[in-house]
Amino acid sequence: MSSTTHSAPSGQNYASWFILGLMASVTFIGILSELVPSGILPQMTQGLAIEQTQVGFLVGIYALASAIFAIPMISMTLWMNRKTLLLALLLGFTLSNLVVAITSSYPLIVAMRIIGGICAGIMWPMIAAYGAALVPENMQGRAITIIMSGNTFGVSLGLPLMTFIGTEMDWRTTFFALAALGAGIMLLCVKFLPAVEGEKLTQSNSPLAMLKNPSVLIVLWLTFLTVVAHYGAYTYITLLVETIDFVGGISLALLIFGIGSVVSVLLSAKIIDHYLRQLILAMLACGLLAMLLFVFFAGSWGAAHIAFFLWGLAFGPLVTMYQTAISKRVAHAKAVATSVQSSVFNFSIMIATWVGGLILTHLPQVGVFGIVYLSIICFVPAMLITYMATRALRS
Repeated sequence: MSSTTHSAPSGQNYASWFILGLMASVTFIGILSELVPSGILPQMTQGLAIEQTQVGFLVGIYALASAIFAIPMISMTLWMNRKTLLLALLLGFTLSNLVVAITSSYPLIVAMRIIGGICAGIMWPMIAAYGAALVPENMQGRAITIIMSGNTFGVSLGLPLMTFIGTEMDWRTTFFALAALGAGIMLLCVKFLPAVEGEKLTQSNSPLAMLKNPSVLIVLWLTFLTVVAHYGAYTYITLLVETIDFVGGISLALLIFGIGSVVSVLLSAKIIDHYLRQLILAMLACGLLAMLLFVFFAGSWGAAHIAFFLWGLAFGPLVTMYQTAISKRVAHAKAVATSVQSSVFNFSIMIATWVGGLILTHLPQVGVFGIVYLSIICFVPAMLITYMATRALRS
């Protein structure tokens, strides 16, 4: 693939599997940079002589920076060449992880996590629009699915690997590995990624204009409901495993969940461009069925294992489905539209975590099943909206 500059995201240029896979490695490093502290929390707590809540804050501040800065930073950088911007973001990931690896200053680590979060806030919506610009319109969903598969593989495979490195060697080694991986990906992107010119921000493609689009609003509501349904329960998945006395423990539960996620990502890559609404409806149904199995068959050996697989199926294409839906609803400034969706996504995670904590604190007699009920309450209206939104979710 040459590095010639395309005048605009015309959708007429075919991207090779290698190019899309390389872009998937960027989302892989992005999700790992966000979640790694949660996997090596005890090691960082001991190594930096700080409280566990302070390490947890390093994950929260990263997500908060992503949510707050996504829309304004995407709008500010819309004019930039997509390749140049992506290389700058990769440099940000690399340097932030490198500084965390070598410093013992907690305030400096917090600052680096904020920088990493800002880079992620720009990267998630931008790279989806970048990938969509490299393929014909009827392949945009597949391209976004491949690119965002880095998120799924990062959670299911990358995070356990990085956690193993941090526990068996040293937590700093994990961040050194992330920095080295980011630098390697950046060098490959310099050589192989095609350049695509940016766009001019106008009143017709501004974030406010996106919010006036009824189809976009429907996708944003679906994003909110589905993310709360998933992340409220996923945040407390360890507690759920313990409560239902799951045979195999959290490791087996996460493995089954990860397998389901990978299966659904591979499936969605094949059908998302032609059956987007049907895919969303099927994934919501899988999530709802999983939660119902937890409620009615919590102590059953096989039912709980099936539930985690179905939950993984529903979770796998979560990012892809709604970014594809948003991308197909706008003709220009797709990065602006997906930045709005990305911000809603991140704020929804924070709301889900907060509400889940309130349920555990104020409804101890219900416990983690209160969060499962919350998921059911969110999945049902999401399915109804998807069923009725034939125009907003057309392929």
